[in-house]
Amino acid sequence: MSVKSHFPWPLKAIFLVLIIAFGATIALWAYYSGRNFASANAVTARDVAALNRQIADLMVERDRFSSVVNAAESQANIASATQTHLSQQIATLEADNAKLKEDLAFFEGLLPIATGSDDIAIQRLSFALTAPTQLRYRSLIMRGGKVGRDFVGDLQIVVTAVVRGKNLILTYPEQSANSPEKAAFQLDFKYYQRIDGVLTLPDGTVVKRVQARVRENGKVRTQQSANL
Repeated sequence: MSVKSHFPWPLKAIFLVLIIAFGATIALWAYYSGRNFASANAVTARDVAALNRQIADLMVERDRFSSVVNAAESQANIASATQTHLSQQIATLEADNAKLKEDLAFFEGLLPIATGSDDIAIQRLSFALTAPTQLRYRSLIMRGGKVGRDFVGDLQIVVTAVVRGKNLILTYPEQSANSPEKAAFQLDFKYYQRIDGVLTLPDGTVVKRVQARVRENGKVRTQQSANL
């Protein structure tokens, strides 16, 4: 024998409505959850796009500032090179100016020379030891009076010294000097010629007196002495 349970029809209808309502609620929840999830994803994508635009703008700004910095560095390098070039030019001009002042001092210190004949004069003669065995000489050889042909001759320097306790007279250029060494003492000018050179002395030389002689065809035309 079986036992059957009988529910009233109204209760069955109410139960069915509740099931349908519950299913509808679940469906609506799933629908709105999906929309919210999609909306959240859409906002994130927009944020990423905005960040990418900001990064691009920053890169453009960085490139602009880099160009400005590079231009400034180039200008600084050009300015530095220009400054170096100007410094070199100034040094050259100062050297030239010193040379001109020296020439002017030579001419300002010239003594009057007779005008009646072709006279030769040694002006501003100087000697200085630049090393124990190095004697530097400087002078200006000039002509005065009526100048005709060029003067051709040579310079001879005579050094009175004590060498290792012995009194000696040293003559330059030496008789054993070669042609290039003798050429340094040659004179060939119309109005004046600058003389500038260095003599090599023996070891242990003590210079007492120096004399410069201007010769023409072996004959002394003029001479001048100086003490150290």
